[in-house]
Amino acid sequence: MRVEGFEGKAYEVADDLSPPSDYSITGDGSEINGEELFVPPLNFAMVDNGVFRSGFPDSANFSFLKSLGLRSIINLCPETYPEVNNEFLKANGIMLFQFGIDGCKEPFVNIPEETIREALNVVLDVKNHPVLIHCKRGKHRTGCVVGCLRKLQRWCLSSIFDEYQRFAAAKARVSDQRFIERFDISSMKHIPITFSFSK
Repeated sequence: MRVEGFEGKAYEVADDLSPPSDYSITGDGSEINGEELFVPPLNFAMVDNGVFRSGFPDSANFSFLKSLGLRSIINLCPETYPEVNNEFLKANGIMLFQFGIDGCKEPFVNIPEETIREALNVVLDVKNHPVLIHCKRGKHRTGCVVGCLRKLQRWCLSSIFDEYQRFAAAKARVSDQRFIERFDISSMKHIPITFSFSK
C-alpha cells in the first residue's frame, strides 16, 4: 500500500500488519524472539540521581528493575510483599523497606507523618541507592513521599504540585497536596540547603 506523508513524500506500508511467522513471545512476556524485554512498572520515573518511583512492580518488570542495579526498594503498601517479588529481591541482593500506609479515598485520608519521615530517611541515605519508591499505582502515597523530598530540596510548592498532579492526573487529591504543604522539614535539619542527589 502506498501512503502520502509529510511534504508529499510517498511511503510503502505493508498491507499485512500481522507479526512475522518466527515471532514468538514467552509465556511471561519477558522475551520476544529470544530478546529480553525491559518493561518499566506503571508510572515509572526517575526522581533524582539514584532515586526512582513507580507503581507496584510485577514479574514482567523484573528485567527492567535489574537493569537499574537497585540496592533497595521502599514499599508504601501495608499488604505482605508477594513471594515472587521477595524471591527477585533475594536473588539480586535488594533490600526491602516496607512502610505500610493504608490506601484511602478522600475525605478519609490519613497520611501518617512519622511514617513518611521514616521513608524519607531511607531515601536520603545514599547507602540505599539506587532506590525505588513505590505504592500500588505510584500516585498518592509515592507522590506524598516525593513531594516531601522536593520540599527538602527547596522546590517551590507550585513545582511540587505540578509534579504530583502529573502522576495523579484525574485522581489528584487536595488532602495529599495539603499534607505536602504542611509537612515540617525543620526536624530534618541535617539536610543542607543545597541538598540534591544530582552531582
